[in-house]
Amino acid sequence: MNGLGTTMNKAALRGHAAAVATELTDALAVPPPTDYGDDVRPDSPRWRDQSLSKGAAGVAVLHGLRAQQGLGSAATTHAWLARATRDALTAGDGAGLWFGAPALAFAVHIGAPGRYQGVLARLDAAVDQLVHTRLKAATERMDAARRPSQYEFDLTRGLTGLGAYLLRRDPGGDRLRRILAYLVRLAQPIPADDPAGDNAPGWWTSDIPARQHEAAYADGHANLGMAHGITGPLALLALAMREAITVDGHHEAIETICRHLDAWRQPSSAGPWWPEHITLGELLDQRLHRDGPARPSWCYGTPGIARAQQLAAIALGDTGRQQSAEDALARCLADPVQLARISDPALCHGWAGVLATAWHAAVDATTPNIAHRLDRLLIRLLDHARDTAPGQAPGLIEGSAGVALTLHSIATGTTGGWPTCLLID
Repeated sequence: MNGLGTTMNKAALRGHAAAVATELTDALAVPPPTDYGDDVRPDSPRWRDQSLSKGAAGVAVLHGLRAQQGLGSAATTHAWLARATRDALTAGDGAGLWFGAPALAFAVHIGAPGRYQGVLARLDAAVDQLVHTRLKAATERMDAARRPSQYEFDLTRGLTGLGAYLLRRDPGGDRLRRILAYLVRLAQPIPADDPAGDNAPGWWTSDIPARQHEAAYADGHANLGMAHGITGPLALLALAMREAITVDGHHEAIETICRHLDAWRQPSSAGPWWPEHITLGELLDQRLHRDGPARPSWCYGTPGIARAQQLAAIALGDTGRQQSAEDALARCLADPVQLARISDPALCHGWAGVLATAWHAAVDATTPNIAHRLDRLLIRLLDHARDTAPGQAPGLIEGSAGVALTLHSIATGTTGGWPTCLLID
């Protein structure tokens, strides 16, 4: 595939994307055998079934959307939805947009619109209960001036993810407005009695980031990423405002989060970038204790953060901020040093996520600079589309279903609403 960018025109390149999408989808035509034995670990294949990120729920979205374009069958979608519901669905502490009852609700609503209405009504009732329980706990936590867990508000398991589903499923409903009001309050600092004190934003969490064991995180951190950090809430607030769905303080909350991102925007010769996390030491010093950006991914890097700010700027009518966000993304996509850090094809932290984010950003952009990078990104994704690690799950966010669906969307120019689970559109 290397070098095809100079020999293939756009139509041929998208034709190749369609062919690879079909190849990857065909490899997921039949759910694998279900003899899981007694394996009930949280990361086991049994529990992955109800995962949008790693399991059958995510694969069902792929097949459902392709069937709607005449490229697959409803029977295949049904088979994967049946696999996702093989065991009792999680609707408690671990449930969220990417796992459990909300994940299956998203899969049914996006992948099989108009079907399974009885099932969807029961799933919506579970989502309702989760929203009520989570908002009650969050209100009590804020009233007591305690710091949140990132899973209270994040996209993967928290209220932002539930809000993303409701933005697609019930945009005029009270449940979404209650979540937006919560995010407005989250943007306000709380007078917590801890080392961060009044210096920290309202989303400062005492959680330790995954794979981080440094003493620097002992007093908490602020996460800037789309998956677990404050740019997820920013994107949801912005997308809701674009749909004329607002609550008191909505505009101010978006501006507060944007000012926080402005404060941590770092200059470089290759373009501005943002850190993944802010430690207490960095917060108190008002400067980073590290040099240079990490991997340019949707989940943590410049692509996701810049897209969230672009959406925020569009919602606010702030042309200057929009151009600044688009310039940051375009320069990131042109930097071979940053791109060389991407090592897999997946949506969450790989080529598919970068391409999907850039594709949507290009549609809204004020200049063609991002659009000029899309074919090169597509070539890189096609180069790596078949790269899979041993035992890799097949799901939408972290697996081959997401790669296939990204290629399908680029080839057909359609999305069917699935990018809402990433809050990029």
